[in-house]
Amino acid sequence: MPSRFRFAGLAWVVVLAAVAAAAQSKPNFVFFFADDLGYGDLACYGHPTIRTPNLDRMAAEGMRFTQFYSAANVCTPSRAALLTGRLPIRSGLTRVLFPYSTGGIPDSEVTIAELLKKAGYTTACIGKWHLGHRPQYLPTRHGFDRYFGLPYSNDMTTAHNPRAARYHPPPLPLMRGERVIEQEPDQRYLTRRYTEEAIAFIRDAVGRKRPFFLYLPYTMPHVPLFASERFRGRSLRGRYGDAVEEIDWSVGEILRMLKELGVDGDTLVMFSSDNGPWLTKKLDGGSAGLLREGKATTWEGGHREPFLARWPGHVPAAVTTQAFGTTMDILPTLAALAGVKPPEDLVLDGADLSAVLLKNDPGREPLFFYYEGAEVWAVRKGPWKIHVKTREPASGKPEAVGHDPPLLYHLLHDPGEHYDVAAEHPAVVEELLALIRKHVEETKPGEPQT
Repeated sequence: MPSRFRFAGLAWVVVLAAVAAAAQSKPNFVFFFADDLGYGDLACYGHPTIRTPNLDRMAAEGMRFTQFYSAANVCTPSRAALLTGRLPIRSGLTRVLFPYSTGGIPDSEVTIAELLKKAGYTTACIGKWHLGHRPQYLPTRHGFDRYFGLPYSNDMTTAHNPRAARYHPPPLPLMRGERVIEQEPDQRYLTRRYTEEAIAFIRDAVGRKRPFFLYLPYTMPHVPLFASERFRGRSLRGRYGDAVEEIDWSVGEILRMLKELGVDGDTLVMFSSDNGPWLTKKLDGGSAGLLREGKATTWEGGHREPFLARWPGHVPAAVTTQAFGTTMDILPTLAALAGVKPPEDLVLDGADLSAVLLKNDPGREPLFFYYEGAEVWAVRKGPWKIHVKTREPASGKPEAVGHDPPLLYHLLHDPGEHYDVAAEHPAVVEELLALIRKHVEETKPGEPQT
């Protein structure tokens, strides 16, 4: 073989080796996303009877946020915001999708998985998707190499929810890729099966020396509540506690596997929830702790969530931070850590949290718009939060209530939103009302997905 061809062949080997080395040097990412878990439902956030030793260990070995927000107060829009880094109003995903829905995540949106694949990542979504169940909306069409889970909520079936009969849903589908592999799966074992799938995915990625992104949106503790025999009846908190404690076990199994495979120090692991607790489910719903109200409201209990981040050697241990953050920050943060540019033709509503995570930086001033569907009902700026409309229980049924004059709260003094101080701070009221008007005027809504 002529020397120039040998040299060319050697050069390609060097290039490929460099590419492989660069891929291996990128951090892995695991994002655990609970369903309807409240701010007060983990032991490390103050719950007195739910045992969460693995999540508590994540907090002890990493960072615990006290002012972290999900961008929406119900399932579909909260997942859209997490995966796109954008307010749900921009994608049109402002309402919960059902088995009869025809819409889903638009092709124009760019997900975390799509961004990371450009950097050589292998990606998996294991769990509840809820961004459209038709083929064009499934995870495999939006950046995920693998998918295993339910396409929507576990109560959208007559088998466990007689009220679902009004829209005649099909049997609850468990999917692998784009194929239904079971109908009405035994929900007692969903958390365990998700865990087994996640571990298999991680093993495969590590074996192939590929950086990986695992998105694990659990089905629980959304009602109906289920837990396997090992956890059923074990928690002092009852069925809800059983479901949460099995999720904690799942997190522990995956953390253990990362250590066994030698990638613990190469992996940023995060945990949060899609929205606040479903309080109308009473004992089958969770707790927002000291925060007011829960799911489907724009009170703090509907949006403020636990957020834990652990990355040994990178994220400082045993830190409780008051830095502000949202689920929309995850896309720009992971993009920065992976060395990928976010989409330049799309408006991002999140910000890079790398400095907070890696340097314990105090972060940016809070600015957060609380949406109810396609409407802004409240805004937080700094310590101040103003409500122009709320959802209040009336005769046992939550109803929308407009506020004129608006309600104003100082969230650092009063995180439970008990004491309206609007009369004492008229200038703050005017500033925040102007902020809402400006935001609504400047924010272009996407085509509604229903």
